[in-house]
Amino acid sequence: MKHSRRSPTVTVALYTLVEALRSGLPWLASACMLGVLGFSGFLSRVAITEASALQVSAAGALLRACAVFLIAAHVVASVSREANDKGLELALALPVSRSAYFIGKLSGFSCAGAMLATFFALPMLIWAKPADLAAWWLSLVAETGLLAAAALFFASAMAQTVAALAATAGLYLLGRSMSAIQAIASAPQAGDSLPAIASRWFIDLLALLLPRLDAVTRSDWLLYGAPEAGVFVQALAGLGIYFLLLAAAGLFDFSRRNL
Repeated sequence: MKHSRRSPTVTVALYTLVEALRSGLPWLASACMLGVLGFSGFLSRVAITEASALQVSAAGALLRACAVFLIAAHVVASVSREANDKGLELALALPVSRSAYFIGKLSGFSCAGAMLATFFALPMLIWAKPADLAAWWLSLVAETGLLAAAALFFASAMAQTVAALAATAGLYLLGRSMSAIQAIASAPQAGDSLPAIASRWFIDLLALLLPRLDAVTRSDWLLYGAPEAGVFVQALAGLGIYFLLLAAAGLFDFSRRNL
């Protein structure tokens, strides 16, 4: 009889996912959920009007931020610990190609992000409609996958953990706030001087290089309904393209490194 052999990519992905489940990530996620639900419940108590809407929007925004921060911190910490323990050299000494190893790690981290998104979406069933919550959850899965790819790229390319975390956080914050920055730069108060025009051109160019994170996983979806299918698919497609770009850049950098 022929025994099916599991591919190295799947093996690395499963090992990465098991590592996430055995780490402190589930406990941190549980603590974040309890803290967010408690804080949003407190806000609903002190709110004068629309207490339920305030509770839902606050819980959605905070849970999204927790999911993004936890997956980014876990990826960076895991890559740093593996480098310090010489686990990477040991893994590559086995019959595993670099591309299979990198794709397996990225797949495992993305699955861990999807599990976080699912865990954080469950309590929102109390307030949101299932169809609207499904769109929010799917968008959060894509967002955590993108941050996992960004964190893996920066953690592999940079030697310092703090620098990798800062770069990942900077990418996320700029992607979230770039629309607001563009609106401020295009305001009439900015004027039409040469420095103002140059700054607008620079900001618009920078916006083209960043993911449109402000268009996904919005808290108002939980209150007023999910966006139209075309808008939703376009937003997810943008994240998917940026995910592939980060994965390709990370794979290229990982393949040419001397270990």
